[in-house]
Amino acid sequence: MPEYLAPGVYVEETSFRAKSIEGVATSTAGFVGQARFGPVEGLPVLITGFEDFQRRFGDADPLLLAGVPTTNHLAHAVRLFFENGGKRVYVARVFRPAADSTTALSRAGTPAGPDPLALSVLGADRFLRARYPGAAGNVVVTARGFRSGNLLIGTAPNRTVSGLRLGDVVEAVTGGGAVKDRVVTASGPQAVVGTNFYSVSFDSAGRPVLTNDANPPANPLDLNAAGLTAVQKITLDLTIGPNKDGSTGGRLDLISRLSTHPDSDQFVGRILRHEDPANGVEPPADRGQRVWFDPVAELPSLPADRTSFARDLLNVLIARSPMTLAGGVDGRPPEPATFAGGGSGHAATGLAALAEIEDIAIVAAPGSAALENADERQAVNDGLITHASNLRYRFAILAGPVNADQAEIREVRGKFDSTYAALYYPWLVVSVSGGARETMLLSPEGAMAGIFARSDIERGVHKAPANETVRGILRFSRNVNKGEQDVLNPEGINCLRFFEGRGYRVWGARTITSDPEWTYVNVRRLFIYLEHSIDRSTQWAVFEPNNAELWLKIRLTIEGFLYDEWRKGALLGASPEDAFFVRCDRTTMSQSDLDNGRLVCLIGVAPTKPAEFVIFRIGQWTADASLV
Repeated sequence: MPEYLAPGVYVEETSFRAKSIEGVATSTAGFVGQARFGPVEGLPVLITGFEDFQRRFGDADPLLLAGVPTTNHLAHAVRLFFENGGKRVYVARVFRPAADSTTALSRAGTPAGPDPLALSVLGADRFLRARYPGAAGNVVVTARGFRSGNLLIGTAPNRTVSGLRLGDVVEAVTGGGAVKDRVVTASGPQAVVGTNFYSVSFDSAGRPVLTNDANPPANPLDLNAAGLTAVQKITLDLTIGPNKDGSTGGRLDLISRLSTHPDSDQFVGRILRHEDPANGVEPPADRGQRVWFDPVAELPSLPADRTSFARDLLNVLIARSPMTLAGGVDGRPPEPATFAGGGSGHAATGLAALAEIEDIAIVAAPGSAALENADERQAVNDGLITHASNLRYRFAILAGPVNADQAEIREVRGKFDSTYAALYYPWLVVSVSGGARETMLLSPEGAMAGIFARSDIERGVHKAPANETVRGILRFSRNVNKGEQDVLNPEGINCLRFFEGRGYRVWGARTITSDPEWTYVNVRRLFIYLEHSIDRSTQWAVFEPNNAELWLKIRLTIEGFLYDEWRKGALLGASPEDAFFVRCDRTTMSQSDLDNGRLVCLIGVAPTKPAEFVIFRIGQWTADASLV
């Protein structure tokens, strides 16, 4: 209560309406799988388009796992997700090293022997390293130095330089020489000369001060010296491109206007830094950068030494350009533990990393259905189901093994019983590189996640994600006919079928449960949506006085939310009274509940279920016939 201590008029704001509940998003997916590049630890990366995925995780070319070319299931699943209407997907890349070792990215300098992660590295000096493991890190880095025009302005004795910032590096032209060419070379007259290379700082009056090992801060370069004719700023450009055999893809990146001086905010080691949460090093502005700068040893601390370091680094990078990073490999085929992951925060991997993101509503592990061992496939599926069940507010999409027949897919289905997952069959046949001559087989998780999202966006989560076309495919790997589906559908196996004139469609909407109350995918996902929305939007009630006023507010808040859902067609009933009820009063709470700080609200809803069997009964009618 506000205090009223002095006479006067007091204007206060109050609310006369119940708080509203905002529905949570249900179309955001989370994928875990192997990729050609990208982070293997930390929070999953939000991807909003396939081009975005390619920039962060590499292209869809096959992976080379233990020397064997393997379909890049994750990349193709992401592509199908967006082609089928998906909008947002979080990606957690998994990586199993070529040799048993930790998956932490070390910031050590020159390790003894081969790099334990088989990371792409640069010779013995290792100035540049691939940011993430994978053969896609075997890129070629080209370093080029560029000079600006003459920055020296004014006339003696009032000459100064313009356009400089702390940590910039410049070259002075003395002895009456001409302004040097724009491109810096490794040798010859256009090379950087040590005695004419300076770093920029500023005095207390804000005037630029140019120093090096021959001109310390106490005796900086005299800008009014008779022999000084030009001062030119030197910047560094790095071009990161594919290697000669094209195994790193065709991506070409340009990072321009870098500085080699540690004091500059454009220092190559700052722009291309490697995140290290343990030592307080923040991630770079763009985690999609493919290389990072490793100075090998600690950076020098003395100003003159830092200037010499900047000069030497510039010369070394230009002299050794182009630099080919080598040694990166895609690792080995994953295990169930690889998909499951572990850790938390910056150390999270696999499904454990997806658990860190609250917005995810659909989860899948593209590529897990391609594991050769049946027990491993079962373990990954069980991990997905456990993940969805424990987190409560997400739904898992599963797939059977490639080329499974009716008996095999029934065997797979018989090993699970969960309301938080659905199984889809068979696999998809898609073209390679957009051509129809060469094809590949893909499991349906990516396309189905996109169809889930498309149905949610266009109709709502209460609409079953079925009788929807599957986009971006040539055909299904097997033609399932009605007789086969008569056997598979009652067991909760959702079939993908082709219909002449209607294309390739999802023809099933059942969960893999034996509980008839949760038979349909849309019913389970509707309850996930309702529960999550109510959970997130009623946190304000915690620690409020547990009395009739609070109970009324809770009832009005939830009733308003459910009324809106009934109007959308998500709930069954001719009136709101038929569709839902909300009770929160002394009939739902005992004195013991109140004494122990518990508020109990009872909610009942009547969900709409899909018209899975549409039946028309037709008979002959005559004028004197009777229906009685």
